[in-house]
Amino acid sequence: MFEVRGLKFLSIYGLRLHTNRLRLGRLNLFAFALLSLLLITSCGQQDGNYSYTEEEGADSTEQIINIRYGLPADSFNIHTGTIKPNQFLADILLKYHVSYPEIDRLVKKAKETFDVRYMKSGRSYAVFCDKDSLGKAKCFIYEPNAEEYIVFDLRDSINVYKGVKPVEIRENVSYGTINSSLYQTLTDIGASPALAMEMADIYAWTIDFYRIQKGDNFKVIYTEKYVDGKRIGIHEIKACLFNHFGNDFYAFGFEQEGFKDYFDLEANSLRKAFLQSPLKFGRMTSSYTLKRFHPVQKRWKAHLGTDYAAPTGTPIMTTGDGIVIEARYKQYNGNYVKIKHNGTYTTQYLHMSKIANGIKPGVKVRQGQTIGYVGSTGLATGPHVCYRFWKNGSQVNHRAEKLPPSNPVKKENEAAFYEYIKPVQQRLDSIGDLKIPS
Repeated sequence: MFEVRGLKFLSIYGLRLHTNRLRLGRLNLFAFALLSLLLITSCGQQDGNYSYTEEEGADSTEQIINIRYGLPADSFNIHTGTIKPNQFLADILLKYHVSYPEIDRLVKKAKETFDVRYMKSGRSYAVFCDKDSLGKAKCFIYEPNAEEYIVFDLRDSINVYKGVKPVEIRENVSYGTINSSLYQTLTDIGASPALAMEMADIYAWTIDFYRIQKGDNFKVIYTEKYVDGKRIGIHEIKACLFNHFGNDFYAFGFEQEGFKDYFDLEANSLRKAFLQSPLKFGRMTSSYTLKRFHPVQKRWKAHLGTDYAAPTGTPIMTTGDGIVIEARYKQYNGNYVKIKHNGTYTTQYLHMSKIANGIKPGVKVRQGQTIGYVGSTGLATGPHVCYRFWKNGSQVNHRAEKLPPSNPVKKENEAAFYEYIKPVQQRLDSIGDLKIPS
């Protein structure tokens, strides 16, 4: 996993510091074609599944870069490492002959830019030291994430400032057939598992990811962010095709009036009034039924909701925009939230370990917003969320409802939309047709 959020105890991959980086010159057409084939055959080939980079920018001029964090690397001895649990700035700088008074001044100066108390375990750092026999630290650099860095400059007058590493955007293509899960398939072919989350967001209103079956397949065109030659996260999905139960579901990213959304072949939005599930991933353990043997009460009774099991603490999302009308604890419901979406629909989320901060009656919530966390409070045998759905005052099976769609592409933008998606659809359809040499 290359996308880093700076969480405590999170290990860092792909952030080794390099003193020299030789950039490739522009490849000729034949070499580029050969390289493309090599990329395809070497990137996680498994059972007809592939992930490969279609377009990569290359500098036209060879350069030898000896600047790190905007500093002349040759002028210093450089020591690198990662923040250890319960390690503080002073623990590092004292080893490089920076005195307590200097550290105190540095910490006070840094408050305007970065509070050193928020340095996280596992994040990378570098210490730039004099080349003399003492080797005193002159600059300390901390990386709060893969893209940014903070420079603590001890030369002359103390200075603290932020910097940003160059981010390269590469367009990639992945496709495959699901044998167990989308996440596992992406991992097997060498693609970023973060793609699963992005695709789940796009298709949340049209595909129930709890019902994905073996044999479902996908094709996706997307861009990733790279820093120091290492991918650090998904930039955006341009278009994808997901075949589910034998049906094709196209998704084309299209921007109108400054807002990007995803639309199908008929210019209809993939976004519906409600999400299919209040969890991004999990396991459906009990569906809506008028007769179920209750695991706690040990008797037959109606179960007017759908249970989704997930680890304790998993975020629970509101499935639609609305206003919170209840957020409290009851003996059987445990911690729960109830949301009124409009005059027709209401939803409820039971057995939370806790309700999210700020969620209380009268608060407006947006679709996909975290309203609580999976737990087992109330009448529950294990961590899950019981999702209940009301239509016109009666509880119904949300999985059987024909939910109202969101707004399609605007009439004035339809011509531009169809012109845009035509070549993109052709490209999607052709993915996987390239014959791989034996």
